[in-house]
Amino acid sequence: MDVRGYAICTTPRSGSNFLCQILAATGVMGRPLEWFNGPGRRAIDHPDYPDEAELQLSAIRDLGATGNGVYGLKLFPEQFAAVEHLRWVERLPGLCFVHLRREDMLGSALSWARALQTGQYRSTAPRFAESVYDAALIARCLGDLARNEARWRLWFAQNGLRPLVLDYARVIADPLAAVQAVADLLGLDGPVTLGPDGVDLRIQADAETDIWRRRFIEERRTMDAITPTYSVIIDP
Repeated sequence: MDVRGYAICTTPRSGSNFLCQILAATGVMGRPLEWFNGPGRRAIDHPDYPDEAELQLSAIRDLGATGNGVYGLKLFPEQFAAVEHLRWVERLPGLCFVHLRREDMLGSALSWARALQTGQYRSTAPRFAESVYDAALIARCLGDLARNEARWRLWFAQNGLRPLVLDYARVIADPLAAVQAVADLLGLDGPVTLGPDGVDLRIQADAETDIWRRRFIEERRTMDAITPTYSVIIDP
């Protein structure tokens, strides 16, 4: 069997849950989940999932694969940093990379701030609290997203990698095109379709999101200055 797979490299609130669900729904493109997130896996779908990184790496080839040998995973920069000692990039066979981005970074920040407050990271999950506009929280989320996106771009560049780039808006507008793009990256034959289970996630942005966006831009507009985020230190 020709074992191959892909890592979805992304940042919070960039549509990764939706993309992973439609990829899994094909039945032939692995089961891309946060396999390096023990608490998350135990809370959602695998009560006995381990915290040991080596066992999590094995789970990618086992739980994260479909019968045709294709496996998938998704991860955020902090998860990568936590397991980089495994050298998992070298150990996973036939590994390709998908860079899932959200061009509307403020949209991601608004979504992340609300999720942090409500505990609702998926449309199918319950809310544990109500969301309240908090400009400082949104600004922190925006800064963290910018840094995380920069970490991925730096890592791709310094390793000479050219990942398949998918944007949130295009994935939402044409899910099947996104699925087919990943299938083409893997070299799978023929068109790929969604199975009978389908997809139950929906967009969580609503009228409140629009109100928060307008208010945040009005309050934090800095057209005559660039807000510093971090410093670059160059060794002599």
